[in-house]
Amino acid sequence: MATRFRGFVVLEGVMIALDSIRANRVRAALTILGVAVGVFVVVVISAAIHGINTSVARDFEKAGPKTFFLSRYPITFENCDGTDDTCKWLHNPRLNFGDARAIDGLPSIRAAEAQLGMSKEVRYMDRDLSSTQVIGATSNWTIIDHAGDLYPGRSFTDAEEANGAKVVIVNDEMATKLFGDSDPLDKMVSISNVPFRVIGVYHYAASFLSGGNRPRAIVPFETAYRALNASYANIGIAIMPRDEVTRDDAMDDVIATMRARHGLRPAQENNFALITQDKLMETYNKVFGMFFLVMIVLSAIGLLVGGVGVIAIMMISVTERTREIGVRKALGATRATILWQFLVEAVTLTGIGAVIGLLFGGLVSVIIAHATPIKASIPPLAIAAALGASAITGVIFGMLPAMRASRLDPVDALRYE
Repeated sequence: MATRFRGFVVLEGVMIALDSIRANRVRAALTILGVAVGVFVVVVISAAIHGINTSVARDFEKAGPKTFFLSRYPITFENCDGTDDTCKWLHNPRLNFGDARAIDGLPSIRAAEAQLGMSKEVRYMDRDLSSTQVIGATSNWTIIDHAGDLYPGRSFTDAEEANGAKVVIVNDEMATKLFGDSDPLDKMVSISNVPFRVIGVYHYAASFLSGGNRPRAIVPFETAYRALNASYANIGIAIMPRDEVTRDDAMDDVIATMRARHGLRPAQENNFALITQDKLMETYNKVFGMFFLVMIVLSAIGLLVGGVGVIAIMMISVTERTREIGVRKALGATRATILWQFLVEAVTLTGIGAVIGLLFGGLVSVIIAHATPIKASIPPLAIAAALGASAITGVIFGMLPAMRASRLDPVDALRYE
């Protein structure tokens, strides 16, 4: 019986809240808008971060759990003022093709792929793609890069790489923009006015780290250096240990090799950096942790605006319904009943805002998922958090008007004009 009565009070509170919204459309709209904006921000950013997390995890998984990277510079968030005390790594020597070959020859290493990126103009007949990503890679790049498939055609051979052959592999996006529906194999394209023959089409799975679906081309590493004036300053080396070798053992071998190549004495620090996927994920989490903090701040501002609106509209509601409250108390309504009724009204207001924010946030998330490489999806926890935050906002900011209503003296309330 008590449960049925409480359910009736909740329903009555909801209906009164809806009547109040219709009677005070502008004030109610501002209140709902504030809450909706806060929930919208939570939903969209949560969906984007969830999609990015999934994409990054998938990229790391495709690279292999033991794959690590050799870089000239470490990943660091330390302050650098340009001095040797704070930025020792600024003087690290450049990596080069010989480093990749030396590491690739180690017994513990399955493959060491050198790669560098550049932006070049690519042209075919009257079709031109400016500022296109062109990647110079060693011939073993397919061993480490498992993000897509290569068909039709093939990759370049060791001999073609060593000789600096002018051959190129294009991705789907570039093939479509340059050749339309025609077969791209054996066609001649111009990269920075240097002719290249297309030998394959790479179907690259779009992801957050890869930059999504955009035209890109892959050429032999030596060709990039000789024909396209690529700089070793941008080189990176991805290293995959053999299956029977642990990552730590492989890293020890790489460190010993690089220290010998750089002529370092035992007391000297490494002047290169080995970056594991754990370190990359840690850095990624730090960066996106800041985005998460921004999300919390923006959503809190929206909810605060909505909360202030709740106080305003509920105070007005209490004033307008003073006589009604007096009648209810005269008929036996307790303070708890009045308090509960007004809290239900406040939560109804914020709940409507939360639902609107969820709907628009879901719509924007769908647009992001289809229009960008970020496969945004709303995690259930974000939905629960948004609804919970809106309910808490309604309770906190609706408590003052509700307590005022519950404390009204029934005699004075009945005399109120």
